[in-house]
Amino acid sequence: MATSNQHAVVIPSAPAPTTAGTNDALRDIRGPVPLPPELLWLWIAVGAALGGLLATLIWNKWFRQRVQTTVAPIVPPHQRAKHRLADALTLLTQPKPFCIAVSDALRLYLEERFTLHAPDRTTEEFLLELQRASELNDAQKEFLADFLSRCDVVKFAKHEPSEAELRSLHSAALTLVEETAYDLHTAEKVTTT
Repeated sequence: MATSNQHAVVIPSAPAPTTAGTNDALRDIRGPVPLPPELLWLWIAVGAALGGLLATLIWNKWFRQRVQTTVAPIVPPHQRAKHRLADALTLLTQPKPFCIAVSDALRLYLEERFTLHAPDRTTEEFLLELQRASELNDAQKEFLADFLSRCDVVKFAKHEPSEAELRSLHSAALTLVEETAYDLHTAEKVTTT
C-alpha cells in the first residue's frame, strides 16, 4: 500500500556522543605551521621584488604621463580666420563655393572673436543682432551688411562674379579681420595688470 510520504528522504540519526578518552572524539585546531627559515627569506625577497616592480610601474604611469602631456598653444580667432581665408583662395575658380568659404570664415571669426551668433543665422537675422552689438563700429557694421549681401547674391541668385570681384571680397574680409584682430598675449597682460 502506498503512503503520502513514499518519496521522503530518510536521514539516519546522529551517533551518540562518545567520551573524551576515546579516539573518535573531536580534536582541537592545530597551531600555525612554521616555515623553514630559508623559505621565509625567499618569500620576503619575492615580496620586495613585486613591491619594487609595482612602485616602478606606478611611478612611470603617473609622473611620466604628467611630464609628457603638453598643452597645445591657443590660436587666436584672427589667425584661424586668416587660415580659413587662405584656404578659400583655392576655390577662386568656383564662385559659389568660394563665396561660401569666405562668408563662413568671416562668420566664424565674428562668433569666436565677438560671440556674435553669425554662423547659425541667416544674413537678415545676423544683421539685426549686429545692429544691437557694440563691439563693432558703424563703418564695420555697414561693411558687413554689404559684404554678406554680395556673398548672398553669388550663393543664392547665381550671380557669376569676375575673379577681380572675388579677390575684392577676399581682401575685404581679410581687412576686417585685421582691423578687429587682437593679440592674445597683449590682452592677457592688460587684464592681469
